[in-house]
Amino acid sequence: MISNALAIIAIVLATILVVPMVCRKIRIPSIVGFILVGVLAGPYGFELLDESTAIQTLGKVGMLYIMLQAGIEVDINDFRQQRTKAVIFGFYSFILPFVLGVVTSLLMGFNGVTSALLGAMYGSHTLMTYPIVSRYGVQKNASVNIAIGGTMLTITLSLLVLAILKSNAALADSLGTWQLLGRIALTLLLIILVFPWLAQRFFKKWSDPTNGFLIVMTMMIVSALLAEWAGLEGILGAFICGVAMNRLVPNLSPVMQRINFVGNNLFVPLFLLGVGMMIDVSLLWSGWTTILLAIVMISTKLAGKWLASWLAQKSFSLQAEERRLMFGLTHATAAGTLAIVTIGYEAGFFSPEILNAAVLMILVLCTTASFVTEYAAKQLALQEEARLEIDKDDDSWLVMSVMENRLYELQELSELSELPQPEYASESDWTEAAKLINSQRKATIIYHPVQPLNTISRILVAVPRYAEKEHDFISCFGLVRRLSSQIGAKVVFFTNEDTQKALQAFCRRKGKFLRASYREMEDWEDVLMMAKQMRQDDMIVMVNARPSTPSYNPLFDQVPDMLGRFFADHNYMVVYPEQETGNAVPDLLTGDTPQASRTWKIVSAIKKAVLSFQQR
Repeated sequence: MISNALAIIAIVLATILVVPMVCRKIRIPSIVGFILVGVLAGPYGFELLDESTAIQTLGKVGMLYIMLQAGIEVDINDFRQQRTKAVIFGFYSFILPFVLGVVTSLLMGFNGVTSALLGAMYGSHTLMTYPIVSRYGVQKNASVNIAIGGTMLTITLSLLVLAILKSNAALADSLGTWQLLGRIALTLLLIILVFPWLAQRFFKKWSDPTNGFLIVMTMMIVSALLAEWAGLEGILGAFICGVAMNRLVPNLSPVMQRINFVGNNLFVPLFLLGVGMMIDVSLLWSGWTTILLAIVMISTKLAGKWLASWLAQKSFSLQAEERRLMFGLTHATAAGTLAIVTIGYEAGFFSPEILNAAVLMILVLCTTASFVTEYAAKQLALQEEARLEIDKDDDSWLVMSVMENRLYELQELSELSELPQPEYASESDWTEAAKLINSQRKATIIYHPVQPLNTISRILVAVPRYAEKEHDFISCFGLVRRLSSQIGAKVVFFTNEDTQKALQAFCRRKGKFLRASYREMEDWEDVLMMAKQMRQDDMIVMVNARPSTPSYNPLFDQVPDMLGRFFADHNYMVVYPEQETGNAVPDLLTGDTPQASRTWKIVSAIKKAVLSFQQR
């Protein structure tokens, strides 16, 4: 057994470096590779490493990190759309394995408490394979959001069973039921309301990504500690923290990049190594009890989770690949199972055979889940790429600032909005900016940053009459939708009744859903009504247009003065759709030729009168 601390660190770092490369060569998931290395190097293998305090501590952080990442990367807009399905699937995913587990355990001669704990262990699952989903870029698929949303319910129910049978019962004896409930309520209040408020203030004052990483990781650890203090499990606190911090940590932000880098390259591998080091391979030939128990456990869990995924597919009309992805995500087990089996073993409810069989089950299910998730995610990624191919045309964007050079903020906006082929510019004043905009036809954004984008809570979008008839309005809508999805901000459209109907149709598109609210704004001269409804963390988006386009309004010339007088203390964007070459301007929805707005008619009449008077 190696005892030198530096030697242990060297072995661990070499393992983290080499295992993914070897796994890619032999085409097995790296999750499996790390667990197998843990088995070989651990106390029951070649005894190179022991379960040192450092490995256990960092491994526990890895377990918390997996749950935090899953919560942060939930697409809030899609989850709101799928929340009913998520609750139904969560019920399926817990109750079916739980009932099967209780029945099989009673048939094997275990008592009621042991059977209930085993049922809770089967009902829980850990999103071990979520990094695979994230790597293939299909985390916004409806099945993923349903699975992650269901995870909230399955983890909660499983840990509640554990709490009722053991943890909370002991704590309640010393504190009392009401004190225990008070601790739980206080924990939820702090994690869901206070932590995001503190983080938002922190991000406003210190926008450095490294500081952002440290504050998020600190809140993850504190959330886990609060959950344990309240008689719950730390993994539940980390997951709730991830959901609470979702809006403040966009998936494409520099903060999230640092969280992913450190977590995926340090914490998660150490957690997987720790799981492997718990497996005693000698039990495989010391008798049939452990093996038979492991076979029953594996079969019960696979059957229950597969039935839940199959019922979800039939209930929600999902594809076969989406069912496989849900099954792959939800039958892997580690954190919840380890919590339940460890506490059950320490309390005397589980025998050593059950403990070792549970660890073997973890190894097998992590392996199968990795293969199933990898296959399903790859197939869905290919389908998504083919379906979205029409969106990947030759679009390009010009992103610019006026009277300030803010290249970093312009790049951040482009990354979070997933703009294709962005170019950047900075102009000294609005006159020069207008000349540049009118001299080219590409979609253009003028951006004025005041606070970090991840601290924005609402996006107020002013849309002029007939904007939906612009050639490239769909791209401008997509800009708002993607930005809202990344930063978790609510969207409020200010527009007239006809354009509102078009926007509602865009918001309901399959796979590109946007939850938005609407305010009536008959004409562009009413745009200042937005100033009356502004809040501190709001962002203004004004959709403008170039002359000789369907939605152009002479009042657009007043936008610079309007922004400087009323919105200078807020983030704002002025967005110009791409101008189509040629004369015909098709209507995206009806094919009609747009009529002139009321303001345009009035201004035109005044111009004609003035010209007529001058000619006399």
